[in-house]
Amino acid sequence: MNVSDKYRNAWESYWSETSDALGEAIWDADPSLSAQPHSDLLLPYADPARTIVDLGCGNGTQTRFLATRFARAVGVDLSHAAVEHARRGTDDDTVEFQQLDLTDADAVRALHDRLGDSNVYMRAVIHQSEPAARPAVAAAVARIIGAEGRAFVVELTSGSRDVLRRAASGPAGPPPKLQRIFHHGLKPADADDEEIPRLLAEAGLKILADGETALPQTEYLTDGTRIDLPARWFVLAGR
Repeated sequence: MNVSDKYRNAWESYWSETSDALGEAIWDADPSLSAQPHSDLLLPYADPARTIVDLGCGNGTQTRFLATRFARAVGVDLSHAAVEHARRGTDDDTVEFQQLDLTDADAVRALHDRLGDSNVYMRAVIHQSEPAARPAVAAAVARIIGAEGRAFVVELTSGSRDVLRRAASGPAGPPPKLQRIFHHGLKPADADDEEIPRLLAEAGLKILADGETALPQTEYLTDGTRIDLPARWFVLAGR
């Protein structure tokens, strides 16, 4: 299946209305808080000589860092506007970006055919995908890593809903960056906790390591506390 037009248009409109300023997207954290510690967890299991593919790369902030840890980094995103953001912000020939619908099995297969077995980085994509599309997203991870690549997948847990609810219930309503998420019809933390490992297993992925973490955001509560969303990470291999 492919994603719905409503879902595709929501992301296209979000990124079309987002500037190139770093941190404007609520999840656009500095790599020192995201891709760097995540790479530290992945690298004991992954070959850095392989390409790493950043699934749902957005404006490419994390992708550009990943290129410093792996031989090459390829960022892919559903949104054409996101890919254009990423390309404008990149002048490194070890990084490339392309538009890709992870639910398009033929397009994912073509990417694998071009790159070979690759490593994968996927930060908070399944939890906000449409329910019917989530198995295909997990399957895309399995297809891209093949037999030799490894994946790092981190997804929000149900505890993040409470954090977001608290952030949205202040006297002034949701802070601006969170309000933009709601305005465009995006749904963070929509998957149940048990759904993520089940989808990964059904896609033929083996969990090599996992643990709890938090995904730092670029928005703050009214008391000045940074919004950190509870999450669970997985290092994965093909079966």
